[in-house]
Amino acid sequence: MAQASAFHLAFTVRDIGETRAFFGGLLGCTEGYVTDSRVDFDFFGHHLVAHLRRDPAASAGSLQTDEQRIPLPHFGVILDLPAWEKLAERLRERGAKFLLEPRVRGKGAHEQAIMFLTDPSGNTFEFKGLKDPTPAQLLARR
Repeated sequence: MAQASAFHLAFTVRDIGETRAFFGGLLGCTEGYVTDSRVDFDFFGHHLVAHLRRDPAASAGSLQTDEQRIPLPHFGVILDLPAWEKLAERLRERGAKFLLEPRVRGKGAHEQAIMFLTDPSGNTFEFKGLKDPTPAQLLARR
C-alpha cells in the first residue's frame, strides 16, 4: 500500500482569534503560519488553512496571493514532488482543464508546486507538491 498523503483543506472563517481558540485551544492542533488574515493548523496529520472572510455575507470566493487568485473553499492533497509531477503529466496527457495550471510558486523553503482543478459539480481541488511533505514543512509559511 502506498504511503498516505496529507489531506489539505482551505476554508473561510469569520474570526481568526476564535478559530485559533477552537482548533488550537480546544482541539489541541499545532499552529503553523499565522497572520491577521489566516492561520495554518496540523489537524491530526493533515493541513488546514483558515482564511479570514472579510465580507461576512460571503461564504465563498477567492484570495489574492502573489500573482494569482486562489479559490475558496478548496480541498486537496499534498504529495511529494515526484508524485505531483507524475500526476501533472497524467492530467495534461488526458486533457484536464486546469483552473490554475501546474506551476511552482515561492522560493527556497517556501517553494511548492501547485495546480487546481474543478470537478463537474464545481468543487475546487488543489494538488500541492513539496520536496519534503512532513508536518513541519506543511505548517511553514507558504
